[in-house]
Amino acid sequence: MSWKENNKTFQILRDAEAGGYGVVAAIAYNIEHIVAFVRAAEKKRSPLIIQFFPWAITATDGLLVRAAAEAAKHASVPIAVHLDHAQDEKLIRLAADTLPFDSIMVDMSHYDDEENLAKTKVLVEYCHARQITTEAEPGRIEGGEDGVADTADLEGVMTTAQQVDDFVATGIDFLAPAFGNVHGEYGARGPILDYERLDMVAAQVKSHQKNVRVVLHGTNDFPEDVMKKCIKGGVSKINVNKLVLDDYLVFQKEASAGLALTTLVEKGIATTQTLVEWQMDVCGSTGKAGEAPKRD
Repeated sequence: MSWKENNKTFQILRDAEAGGYGVVAAIAYNIEHIVAFVRAAEKKRSPLIIQFFPWAITATDGLLVRAAAEAAKHASVPIAVHLDHAQDEKLIRLAADTLPFDSIMVDMSHYDDEENLAKTKVLVEYCHARQITTEAEPGRIEGGEDGVADTADLEGVMTTAQQVDDFVATGIDFLAPAFGNVHGEYGARGPILDYERLDMVAAQVKSHQKNVRVVLHGTNDFPEDVMKKCIKGGVSKINVNKLVLDDYLVFQKEASAGLALTTLVEKGIATTQTLVEWQMDVCGSTGKAGEAPKRD
């Protein structure tokens, strides 16, 4: 049996693809988010992926990541810990060597295609040697997010069939295509997605028979029908940020001056949990983790 069969992210997304549902992969910025995400997953009996931007490593010396791994270890549902948009080679190696990540996104999309592929292949091998699965971004998803290095000067580039082939050849486990999705805000027009391109990517990935799963980035403000259509199109890992943190951010701005710190934390957790539960329902993962095990 391959070591990947014991890798938590691989297991979660393998089951999601087989079951035709998506798994929420939510960005955590603090301990409240970690607690809220795990509570939502346990209440909904849903698998979950907790994600961090590289910022969480440098700002907290990795403590936030270790807290998430500890929470995942003791949860009654499958939970993986993932490093998203890791763009610095040295930091990727540090994370793979010293932190409890199940998977890492090797994001070399700020390099030209040839260098992107070369660097991705080397880093994928480095992570795999440490039994960490990997994700990469063929093409370039436009825009930027809080916590990710600014590459706003780079234009978005739609993923092509050739790029799918090239990136699958690097050995990656998860592929995040660009098909009209953007990091950050969509504005009044909302998302305008090329679903035919997503269908092409999903079919091209499957044709390689390498057990590579498709990832959805850039979901801010996605309506429920758009999210469901993407999942039907073959996406299994659903990256969410603002979509599950909006109410938390609004609550913090409006209530922080009038509440005791302990109350603020408790209410912030509850507010976040509600949105995560909603997205688990939207993505179809609710109930997919089965019954909670009996505890002595």
